[in-house]
Amino acid sequence: MNMTSYLKNKIATRLVAVLLSALLTVPLLTSCGGGSRTAAPPPVDDTAGRTVSDRAPGNQPQAKKGLGTGQKVAILAGAAALYYLYNQHKNAQTEGAQGKYYLSKNGRVYYRDAEHRAHWVTPPPEGIQVPESDAQKYREFQGYNGRTSGRDLSGIAPTSAPAL
Repeated sequence: MNMTSYLKNKIATRLVAVLLSALLTVPLLTSCGGGSRTAAPPPVDDTAGRTVSDRAPGNQPQAKKGLGTGQKVAILAGAAALYYLYNQHKNAQTEGAQGKYYLSKNGRVYYRDAEHRAHWVTPPPEGIQVPESDAQKYREFQGYNGRTSGRDLSGIAPTSAPAL
């Protein structure tokens, strides 16, 4: 091999390497930034250290309205509490923690804040006291009266919700 063909081959190899490198960076550069301005931002996972309760902010824990002294109650925790909270808020007209809740395809409950960011709902660790008559429809779910077995929310069809 003579020197000129060697140099031409070396230059051609470098050009191909530079061209391939440039082509490989195009998907990386086009996937960042821009995007649609109407798309909702990604979900905010604020489940660590924060729970959502069905009590309005500022209310101190007190006897839940409708619970008499002799009325039987059930404690809903886990999936049962999530489904209860979802059912209590699914028809709300406002946004935020006290507004409308959605059921995701993966069986989790979330709400959207004023900026349309999704926030996952976590039930209070102590559970939710519910009149036993209202709690009966949640008895098959995990967390009903302290039960660790039962259904989760993954098999329930989600309502029409904004995409996550």
